[in-house]
Amino acid sequence: MKSWYLLYCKPRNESRAQQNLAMQQIESYLPIIQEEKTSQGKTKLVEVPLFPCYLFIYFDPTEVSVSRIHSTRGASRIIGCREDMTPIDDRIIQGIRNRVQQHKPEIDKGLQSGDKVKFTEGPFVDLEAIFEERNAEKRCFVLFNIMGQQKRICVDNTSVVKI
Repeated sequence: MKSWYLLYCKPRNESRAQQNLAMQQIESYLPIIQEEKTSQGKTKLVEVPLFPCYLFIYFDPTEVSVSRIHSTRGASRIIGCREDMTPIDDRIIQGIRNRVQQHKPEIDKGLQSGDKVKFTEGPFVDLEAIFEERNAEKRCFVLFNIMGQQKRICVDNTSVVKI
């Protein structure tokens, strides 16, 4: 009887194993979620496996040889594959699918041009300014009212917070 089993894959080869299993007409499920990643100062959403190196497969061990699955490119071994294999309950797989569908990460865009900020440290502590733009990796420009004039100053990103 067909059941769900857990397949351990070679590192970063989950998609490869899934494609090769599909060519063998073996159903599989790879839960993918979106995750926030920051690279070179820019934050974006990337798709990553919920369980890295693991793939759920749906097959009947009496019809499909376990050694055939083990020899699939990208796959390593079926977890719990001894004399009597332990299937995964369908409700667990359905629960994972439901949670993956509900998972919606939000990107924190940080400070945007025009946002009001407040100094948290330094000589201007507790004074307000307007965020203008990021300068370098850890610096930014803010517009600051001093003696009736608006001045543009460069400060550490960590010295201001959005209000």
